[in-house]
Amino acid sequence: MELFDNHKKLFGTAALFFVGLTVLVAVMPAIRNQNMNQPLPGAEPLSPDAIKGKALFVANGCVACHTQQVRNIDMDKTWGSRPSLAADYADIHRTDLWRNTATLMGTERTGPDLTDIGNRQPSKDWNLVHLYNPRIVVKESIMPAYPWLFAVKKEPSKSDVVVNVPSEYLDGQEGKVVATRDAMYLIAYLQSLKQTKLPDGTAAPAFLYKKEEKKTAGAAAGAEPDGQAIFTANCQSCHQANGEGLPGAFPPLKGSSVVLGDNLEMYVDIIMNGYDAKAEFGVMPPVGTNMQFTEHEVAALINYERTSWGNNGKKVTPEEVKKIVDFVKLKAAE
Repeated sequence: MELFDNHKKLFGTAALFFVGLTVLVAVMPAIRNQNMNQPLPGAEPLSPDAIKGKALFVANGCVACHTQQVRNIDMDKTWGSRPSLAADYADIHRTDLWRNTATLMGTERTGPDLTDIGNRQPSKDWNLVHLYNPRIVVKESIMPAYPWLFAVKKEPSKSDVVVNVPSEYLDGQEGKVVATRDAMYLIAYLQSLKQTKLPDGTAAPAFLYKKEEKKTAGAAAGAEPDGQAIFTANCQSCHQANGEGLPGAFPPLKGSSVVLGDNLEMYVDIIMNGYDAKAEFGVMPPVGTNMQFTEHEVAALINYERTSWGNNGKKVTPEEVKKIVDFVKLKAAE
């Protein structure tokens, strides 16, 4: 056949066949998939700072250890309130013409998933300390430190973002640790990672392969929440497992006048709406509001903190807490 004897026709035909298959198998399905999956109504685009932070997230190798996908299995409930959907990634675009570092779903979880980290850990101060040296807040962490994203200044300016790093982690350097612009860009990206809520009335996909919870002896239906588990999931990263906090960074709960005091309204308000009263400590985010704590969860958390690490405070009931929760929600809305 002439086709096989003429190399120009042979390679030309092969090229046309390859291009045709590419359009049919890859391009057309991708366009159809893009048209079918639209961003969720409440999805917020990345800010300019977050876009720069995303580039730093890629450049510093964070993508190698952290995923951004909640799989539809029971064990992934800790990362988000629902399994991830195609709509979660529908509004993510190419970095530029040459690079397609768009979705950073990842495949490995050497570190925890970051899908909803903006809600799970919204504290800018904690994120900065953790970025400077993860062992400061999580002793068992294997994440590398990123000190090149910070500078040490003897006299920081008013515009500088000072990071509350305990003195023993400064390696003899004198001065204050200050976050660079790159550090703030990276934090902006991390804080932007929030799982978008589904539209009202839309049923969330169920998690598959649910674990069978074994009932322990004496366990009763409707038992109160586990205060220690709530503390571990939401408070321990700052206040530490021993309740002693971190000097110069996060306040202690052991022997705390707030924890052991009689001002329950203040205590509940701090849990629900956060706290920013002392310059020497990082700002506490509104953990209770972000995580939508019920009065039962707040009461369980308070009772755990009041009876741990040598504390001997008065226990509270969910009924007492509910009155205050309703009040502080009303106050926050004003």
